[in-house]
Amino acid sequence: MSTRKHEFISGARDSFPLLLGAFPFGLIYGALATTSGLSPAAGMIMALLVFAGSAQFIAVGLVAARVPVTIIILTTCIVNLRHMLYSATLLPHLKHLPQRWRIPLAFWLTDETFAVTVRRFQREDESRFKHWYQLGSSIAMYVNWQFWCGLGLVLGDRIPDAAGWGLDVAMPVTFIGMIIPFVKNVPMAVCVLSAGAASLLTLSLPYKLGIIVSAFTGIFSGLITARIVKKTGKEALRERV
Repeated sequence: MSTRKHEFISGARDSFPLLLGAFPFGLIYGALATTSGLSPAAGMIMALLVFAGSAQFIAVGLVAARVPVTIIILTTCIVNLRHMLYSATLLPHLKHLPQRWRIPLAFWLTDETFAVTVRRFQREDESRFKHWYQLGSSIAMYVNWQFWCGLGLVLGDRIPDAAGWGLDVAMPVTFIGMIIPFVKNVPMAVCVLSAGAASLLTLSLPYKLGIIVSAFTGIFSGLITARIVKKTGKEALRERV
């Protein structure tokens, strides 16, 4: 029988392979933050409060360009719109929880934690503590991210041209690794492929809007394909009868 402790440890353990993906990004973020004009303390506070790699990278770039704070906040909000889709997916599994649970779980929700947690929620068993699994994954990701960002901020100028090392390839590889287990049928394959194609075609869109366009392209393509597959299956069944 699953206990709170078992679920928590399982969530942290299952997130472990994804922790490695944060290593280069945390270091590069720390190095870029120190060269953008942010103090190490401000860079660390941003990491602690924002806890979103893509948003932090964009924010330090805009800080370096001396863009107004309002534009920085608006841009990072747009980049993180995908989290609304994550929250909507997890809501049926978390809506019974009190606010003291839902608020921190929402704050700590990342791409990696979502990918790990949604599979746990979809697994059918009688555990009443699956939200502890998400908490374990969230804490592991948060502590790991803060460690690497802090190290990058400490090393700062000692990391020459960190962005040019090519270590950022780790994140796409991590995401591909997260997505592959979900591709179990034709609609899901169409969803992934169409979203990937859309992301390439929308790379030039401002404010990273291509992320949102690609997400909705994948969703609609997958839904349409699912309906076609379902309709085709019913017609084939009727012909047999």
